[in-house]
Amino acid sequence: MTQLTATTARPSPAALTGGEQPAAACRPDYRFRLADYAIILKPNVMSLVVFTAMVGMLVAPGSVDPLTGFVAVACIAVGAGAAGAINMWYDRDIDREMARTRERPIPAGRMRPALALAFGIVLAVASVAAMAAFVNTLAAALLAVTLVYYVFIYTMWLKRRTPQNIVIGGASGALPPVVGWAAVTGSVDVGAIALFAIIFLWTPPHSWALALFRRDDYARARVPMLPVVAGERATRLQILVYTLLLVPASLAPVAIGLAGPLYGAVALVLGGMLLRHALRVWRDDTDRSARPLFGFSILYLFLVFVALLADAALTAFI
Repeated sequence: MTQLTATTARPSPAALTGGEQPAAACRPDYRFRLADYAIILKPNVMSLVVFTAMVGMLVAPGSVDPLTGFVAVACIAVGAGAAGAINMWYDRDIDREMARTRERPIPAGRMRPALALAFGIVLAVASVAAMAAFVNTLAAALLAVTLVYYVFIYTMWLKRRTPQNIVIGGASGALPPVVGWAAVTGSVDVGAIALFAIIFLWTPPHSWALALFRRDDYARARVPMLPVVAGERATRLQILVYTLLLVPASLAPVAIGLAGPLYGAVALVLGGMLLRHALRVWRDDTDRSARPLFGFSILYLFLVFVALLADAALTAFI
């Protein structure tokens, strides 16, 4: 284990004198195992999922008591982590082939696959059960649909079979704000659908930007991402098309009365900036502009949802 090299490479005083090492020196350092459990939950993805779900809860009409809201957010976080763990279990073979994933706990040999699978299943069942028991059945059902869609539809079926994997599979990543909305209202209406649409249309430009500058990784692992199957030019065109669809979709909350002028102005500016990045990728014959688009796309989604919160707070204050 590479993490233990610094500890095990340094001989202990007992070893230098030929004596036996104390029992404490032979014990593994469990800090690394705990860190690996956190890694298989995909905390970066989880944080964005939790944030968008919280915004869905906070901008939805009505309210819930703080304890119910906390439980709902915790269930969504645990469910997202469970999906990440099962994804890492299933994708361990292709993770070994890709430079950005080969140091994950399972391909690196630091965690047994069966342990990751069991961990993910327990968390998934617990998150849905707790949502049903302490929030409401619709939110629990939507959380279950999100998990099933991500694990079975995206991970096990689409990802390895079609270059449209992240388009169709992107529905799972777009559902968290809908779950949050349902946790408050017990229903799904046009406001929740508007939030879903923003993330759904954001996912292809975000994911294909990553695929452009990680094309060799995906080709090595035989994952049919769009740049591998259709080529980089076709991918740049699709990025531009989905960005052009995303910009007006991001203004839908204003059109339906969910948000006001503050959000509309911020969404328009951010959309213009994202479109500028997409145009640079379209005009670029290399993958140099893809990395800035990928980075900005994360900031874009975060700020769009921050603007929704700010607009809702301003409306409530006025």
